[in-house]
Parts: sequence; structure tokens; C-alpha cells
Amino acid sequence: MLRLLCFLALFVSATVNANLVEDLRSGSSIIIMRHADAPGFSDPPGYRLNDCSSQRNLGNDGRTQAAEIGKWLAAQGIQEARVFSSPWCRCIDTATLLNKGRVTPESSLGSFFEEMSRGDKQTKELEAFIQKQLSSNNKTPLILVSHQVNIRAFTGASVGSGQMLLVKVNKQGQAIHQRSIP
Repeated sequence: MLRLLCFLALFVSATVNANLVEDLRSGSSIIIMRHADAPGFSDPPGYRLNDCSSQRNLGNDGRTQAAEIGKWLAAQGIQEARVFSSPWCRCIDTATLLNKGRVTPESSLGSFFEEMSRGDKQTKELEAFIQKQLSSNNKTPLILVSHQVNIRAFTGASVGSGQMLLVKVNKQGQAIHQRSIP
């Protein structure tokens, strides 16, 4: 019985992820993920975006986690993607370690943790960015790397370090629903 349950779990998991590339090429779904494990909480006082040594960064576990996520994506058929990242170093490093292509910083993915009042405006900017990207009819998967507060504001879901969501969006770039992957 246990063998049958394990087989069914693997079958369901494979089936759910089998359509991942198809969903991403549909023009109505994206992957948004939180940066990989970066020990600590928030950034040190006086951090600077152009100085990684002044920020909270990925630890060894985070670097390994990001590389493993990249390998998992490759096993799902995602060899390359349009990858955009928050300008924070931990996000850029996560996006780079996914090994899916050039990483482009995008300000609408930047953390507003220290200025929560920016959340609504920045989420609208993110939706406009997603709308623009998906309206280009480029079928290359779109992967966005951001922060917990941004992802929660966009999707309503809380995510852990390195967690990915497959998000279906409407024509305005607004999240309709999401599911955690893998």
C-alpha cells in the first residue's frame, strides 16, 4: 500500500509539473520567487544597493539552494528564461545562480520592506511591468526574483526563501491565482 501511495504521489507531482513549460509559454503565467536563503533579517542600517558588502547576502546554503532550483527548472524543460531581479544583491545572486540567462535588474521587484507605504504603488508598477513583458508575445519563460513583501503584495501568498510560485495573470498583469512549485 505504501508503495502505491508513493507511486501516486510521484505521478501527481510529475503531472502537475509536466505542463510548467507550456503554462509559461502561454503568455499568461510567470514564475515569481523569493531570493534564496540569506541569513538574518532585513538589511543592516545604512546599506547601499550599489555595495553588496553593506547588504544581507546569500549564505552558502542560499547559493546551493539557488543552483539546485536552477537544476530543477532545467529538468522541467526550462533551459533559458527572461530573468528579472530586484536590484538587491541577494536577489541578483539568486537569479544568476539559476543559470537561465542574462539577469536584468528591475526596480519594481525591489524590496519595500522598510517603506511599506510604497507597497501599493510599487505593486502597480510590477503589474505594468508584467503586462508589458507578456504582451511582447515572447514565448521564453519569464522568471522574476524578488522579496517576501513584494510577492505577498502581488499574490497574497507568503513564501519562504527560495520558494517559487507559478502565477497566472490577467491581461493587466494582475495575479489571478498561483500555486507553489515544485
